[in-house]
Amino acid sequence: MTLFRGAPGVWTLAWRRLRADRLAMAALAVVAGWLVLVALSAAGLVAAGWEREVGVSYAPPSFLGASGSVPIPAPASISAARGNPFDPLAADLAALRAALPDAAATQARRATLPFGADKWGHDIVQKTIKGAETSIVVGLVAAFVAVGLGTLAGALAGYFGGIVDDLFEWLYSVFTAIPAILMILTVAAVLQTKGVGTIVLILGLTGWTGPYRLMRAEYLRHRRREYVLAAQAIGASAWRRMFAHIFPNVSHVALVQVSILVVGFIKAEVILSFLGFGVPAGVVSWGSMLNEAQNELLLGKWWQLTAAATAMALLVTAFSLVADALRDALDPKVKA
Repeated sequence: MTLFRGAPGVWTLAWRRLRADRLAMAALAVVAGWLVLVALSAAGLVAAGWEREVGVSYAPPSFLGASGSVPIPAPASISAARGNPFDPLAADLAALRAALPDAAATQARRATLPFGADKWGHDIVQKTIKGAETSIVVGLVAAFVAVGLGTLAGALAGYFGGIVDDLFEWLYSVFTAIPAILMILTVAAVLQTKGVGTIVLILGLTGWTGPYRLMRAEYLRHRRREYVLAAQAIGASAWRRMFAHIFPNVSHVALVQVSILVVGFIKAEVILSFLGFGVPAGVVSWGSMLNEAQNELLLGKWWQLTAAATAMALLVTAFSLVADALRDALDPKVKA
């Protein structure tokens, strides 16, 4: 709220500070680019055919040239059996041959791809984009779930105080007494199911403590302010005072927490998938790509590891820079 008509508001001043930071704007452009890419991937306009076997097994990047490996042709035994009337397995082998890709399709696989292929011949570029869709969606949705839970708990504890505050403080102490990664792995082991929804639930249930602590402090500070007491005097309910009057004045704290938690949750999803607690078979993420790459490194095939690690490092770094700049821009102590 402003005292004079036409005076810039909090969000206008924050945008001015953010726009003056060139590094933050560059990082914001990178994050926006990734989000657009994820939206196109979810719509099926990009990386829709990532499961197609377009290259030979472990096709190297184009800048390295072909490795000299040749596609595996159709087995000769099947071809011979197809025309052998005395072989009792001839019919079964002929049916198996019909189900296999023909030689022309096999030979059509490319010997090199822009950034290589995995064991099955999947294009690493498309696989990395599809993996970004899973990892970023998990990070964003889990961050909103965690901040939503933390905001609700912090609002109840900070506004009502008393036994409500004591109960949430006890829960907060229990959750923070255990290291975060151990808590995540414990919840994952208890649920015993794999899937994007499960990962979101795991991260949301274990990541609410940080937002809770900050929002509780904000509600403790605002609950006795004049505008809240005035709303109480005119008959506004407690829920209306908490979320219609106080929350708009502390929403910047929740927004900063979302931007910070997205970074941590993307890394947590990668760790879970790498350890086998993450996405199920048939779903690709950056974590599952790194899990596959650990065996490929023994064969000297480094391109899947490089692609997934580079993509994750680029996004996480950009998100971290945006989160830091957003926190500074929304700091009321900073002058415009």
